[in-house]
Amino acid sequence: MTNVTPNTQPESSPRHAAKAVRRPWGTILRAVGLSLAVALVSSSSIAGIVAWKITSSINSVSLAGEDIKLSGIGAMKGAFNVLIVGSDTRVGQPSKFGGEAAGATLNDVNIVVHVSEDHSRAVAVSVPRDLVVPIPSCPREDGSGTNASMAAQPINVALYYGGLACAVLTAENLTGLTIDYAGLITFNGVASLATAIGGVDVCVNAAVDDPYTGLKFPEKGTYNISGWEALAFLRSRHGVGDGSDLGRISSQQVYLSSLVRKVQDEGVLLDPAKVYGLASVAASSMTLSNSLSSLDTMAAMALVLKDIPRENIMFVQYPSTTGLGGVYAGKVAPVRDLAETLFAAIREDTPFRLDKDATGVGSEIDATDVESEIDDKTQKKGSGEILSGVQGQSAAQNTCSVSYGT
Repeated sequence: MTNVTPNTQPESSPRHAAKAVRRPWGTILRAVGLSLAVALVSSSSIAGIVAWKITSSINSVSLAGEDIKLSGIGAMKGAFNVLIVGSDTRVGQPSKFGGEAAGATLNDVNIVVHVSEDHSRAVAVSVPRDLVVPIPSCPREDGSGTNASMAAQPINVALYYGGLACAVLTAENLTGLTIDYAGLITFNGVASLATAIGGVDVCVNAAVDDPYTGLKFPEKGTYNISGWEALAFLRSRHGVGDGSDLGRISSQQVYLSSLVRKVQDEGVLLDPAKVYGLASVAASSMTLSNSLSSLDTMAAMALVLKDIPRENIMFVQYPSTTGLGGVYAGKVAPVRDLAETLFAAIREDTPFRLDKDATGVGSEIDATDVESEIDDKTQKKGSGEILSGVQGQSAAQNTCSVSYGT
């Protein structure tokens, strides 16, 4: 592989969300952010002051039934679920994204992360933004009342109708999971986090030229991306796969799996400058549920996540399809039987593996990568039944984004 360095649905009975309340307290979410608290929690007074300065500037919101389970640094008990939301808000974002008047605020990225009861496995399920789902009744974010439930809506309207709490309710209704923790990140936050961590290596199987996001890779190879280039890569539809959001999800999993490997291999958590940089970015670009705002909780999660073997970290797509009519015309339809099989395995903490060619239309296994081949062999030994038809990959598999049109 050429190395190039460029310049640059089951129904459930979910909780009802409480009125959203913004408080100046909290810290970072996301895969990297979950681990930052380990380095932030320190007995020294200087570290304590730094941690306070960072956490005191982040907004948080209430979810109904929140339970801050730790009163001090301790062990995270049992399974837990986290919803990660990427917002397309233009408020406070650079003018290149259309300015503050450019449309409604939508939850365009929705990733449900489940950590198993014994903390040996994690599954991150990406839900397509245009997946048509029911939206449950949600209190309005401004406290002015409650929006009625709605049928057959794209999931990315949940944030607009009721903020992060409504996105959680909708995800609970879709997956049958109870989600106690949630975090939201903006465009600027994604770009800044990629820079703070020192960039992420991504592979493409051919040249990429997406005029919509400005993403350009002159030839196939591996590129270290950060800042707005990383954001362009994560947002690109017309540069990868078949031009759909499903192709973009596959490509995003190329990035996320590489991110996990970087954190594990390069000692990111042992680098004070990177830890401080990541936490500082979070202070200006994230909103957390109150349940996630405690450093104790964050540290406990970090201690769990840092020890999960990469072959046991799975990135999968919510089973879905396109090309149907009716309420699904121009949108994404759930494949309900397969989705129920997937989430039954997740709820029951049953290990599973995927077909060898399950990466989806936006990515493919790097045929030259030895670690991916070893992982494929390892997954055949006692790691559960194949969930045929589910698309995704493990964090141990090196994959390449498929250039649009190839």
